[in-house]
Amino acid sequence: MATLQKIRNRAGIAIAIFIGMALAAFILGDLFKSSSSIMRGKQMEIAEIKGQSVTYPEFQAKVDELSEIYKMNSGKTSLDQKITEQIKEQTWQSMVRNLTMKDVYEELGIGVSSGELFDQVQGKNPHAIIQNIFRDPNTGGINRSALIQFLKYQQTNNGGKEHNYWLFIENQIIEERSFSKYNNLLSKGVYVTSEEAKNNLSGLNHKANIQIASKQYSSVSDSTLKVSESEIKAYYDKNKDKFKQEESRTIEYVTFPVVASKMDEDKLIKWSNDIKAEFATVVDPGAFVNINSDVPFDPSFYKESELSSQIGGFAFSGKVGDIYGPYKEKNSWKLTKIQRFEELPDSVEARHILIKVNTAPELAKATSEIDSIKNLIVVKGQKFEDLARAKSQDNGSAIKGGGLGWVRRGVMVKPFDEAIFFGKLNELQVVKTQFGIHLVQVTSRGKTAHNVQLATIDRIIEPSSQTYQATYTTASKFASSNQDLKKFKESVIAQRLNKRTANIRENDKDITGLENSRLLIRAAYKAKSGSIITGAEGTPIFELGNQFIIATLTGEQEKGFASISSIKARIEYEVRKEKKTQILTDKLAGKSDLNLLVSSSGASLVEAKEINFDSNSIPGVGYEPAIAGASTALESNQVSKPVAGNNGVYVIKATNVTKGTDQDVASAKMKLATSVSYRTTMYAFEALRENAKIVDKRAKFY
Repeated sequence: MATLQKIRNRAGIAIAIFIGMALAAFILGDLFKSSSSIMRGKQMEIAEIKGQSVTYPEFQAKVDELSEIYKMNSGKTSLDQKITEQIKEQTWQSMVRNLTMKDVYEELGIGVSSGELFDQVQGKNPHAIIQNIFRDPNTGGINRSALIQFLKYQQTNNGGKEHNYWLFIENQIIEERSFSKYNNLLSKGVYVTSEEAKNNLSGLNHKANIQIASKQYSSVSDSTLKVSESEIKAYYDKNKDKFKQEESRTIEYVTFPVVASKMDEDKLIKWSNDIKAEFATVVDPGAFVNINSDVPFDPSFYKESELSSQIGGFAFSGKVGDIYGPYKEKNSWKLTKIQRFEELPDSVEARHILIKVNTAPELAKATSEIDSIKNLIVVKGQKFEDLARAKSQDNGSAIKGGGLGWVRRGVMVKPFDEAIFFGKLNELQVVKTQFGIHLVQVTSRGKTAHNVQLATIDRIIEPSSQTYQATYTTASKFASSNQDLKKFKESVIAQRLNKRTANIRENDKDITGLENSRLLIRAAYKAKSGSIITGAEGTPIFELGNQFIIATLTGEQEKGFASISSIKARIEYEVRKEKKTQILTDKLAGKSDLNLLVSSSGASLVEAKEINFDSNSIPGVGYEPAIAGASTALESNQVSKPVAGNNGVYVIKATNVTKGTDQDVASAKMKLATSVSYRTTMYAFEALRENAKIVDKRAKFY
């Protein structure tokens, strides 16, 4: 059905809008209703949210449902690993949000009535999803006839793809509207006073040119400051909320990359030289390339300026059949043969008449109709532009008599591109593309230039099976000799290997820099601290992408508060920083002459201009919001007390202060209210999520 194709083309935009909106894109409807106790068995439980158990079959069913929606949108029959993982994560987030918010909606009486849903679909101002899917490209408004036609069609095809897709759209609208109402309620519950807006505006209007005398914390040696165990405990107790942590594991690992050897490259060079003679005699070089090259034959034509100097010089000084190489380019060895020369323009002016084709039976009918239109032009003498306006189904060009304007080479789909650039001027050509059947005519051609088509055998330099086996043997020898953390660390140092560290969570999909590392993550959560990590088959060697990995588990962090021992170094740093702050504050205090202060204390002096409340990054100093805050309280020639920042202690003098003229308190109030509203909705949901006491067991199944 043509309308379904339109939906596929446009729904990606509509869905992206709402899937991508933080806390607002509830894709799935009522995910998990009560089911039999058998299906709710703890063995198959993938999550527990607000005391409600969710089983793996239920979750996977929703993953499959969303996968089908993605397939419909993209027109694909299968999804790659990356998209599949994104769908799983989106399903999880939607499930958490729906189950977290369900009782909240019921308690507050939030819902979407059938009348409201009807209005969101067919009312005067339909929902943005409907507007995006059924937008008329000519008018920019909604195509109501297409909408009504689709609604009628899906109602008579209950259970079909269109019907299921429509249920998905309705659920999405309902969930978005529900959450929007909830956010509006929260927004009405917060208020920004005029006085707050005035204070905020005053801080933004206050712009100061300042001098900053600074002493960095690093100027005080750590060795001069002792930190006792009691000080560490006191700081920990006072700042315990800073040390909240999620469950995670720390691993250390070494890699053994499988890299092509010189022998592998020498063999590839020999193969290229051996095949060169056969390449010179083949009748169809393009087909020969497709059989023997790692990169398919490229039928494109190129000007000399579009090629490398090496190949451009060869191609435009040679003749058809000449071969260059073998030569190395990046990570490949290549042979390039001159295939064909043509005089081609960079652009042409063209027009077309399109009859769309959506099904196989429509093809014959469309071809017949295009032939009939061509006959009306050639035999009957009717004008191309008149027939385009009357019969072309490309609405964008039809109103212009089929005109496409000037088109650059390579912009159109391949069959269309070849027709307009290799066809004769004013010739009527019938062209078939994925959009349908076209009647095409070139009305003007730009300036032509010499172009060449090349046939290139491109063989990527890759490791051989012998190299693969040799690398595996090296990794295996390392693993067998180092079966505990102590030996692992000693061998890393002795062999000068590049050891890496990663902190991972149970549901992480990958470790940065390692391909398809989910297996290693799952294995790490089954390992004991201090041991070499082994996979499902008991092997310590993980083959991830083009490298072998051997890893050890060095730490286990449980959810809650980090222990004092695990963060002792961090606390010592903070306690020393507090002591340094006091030392530097005492050294810089009581001096109003910054030049005298600099000479007596060894402080550095820098200047910055037009600093206001939003100037968090200070030129010559770095990220120091405390300086911006202190500057807004200074008048001209006033000197601040010492200010503790991120990297040091500062004394600030305002050399000049100007007051801005912005007195629009109402606008400032609105901006501040928007910011407060956003934070309120975000924090509210996070609080509800935390209260839901989510138990995530996905790692058992994926």
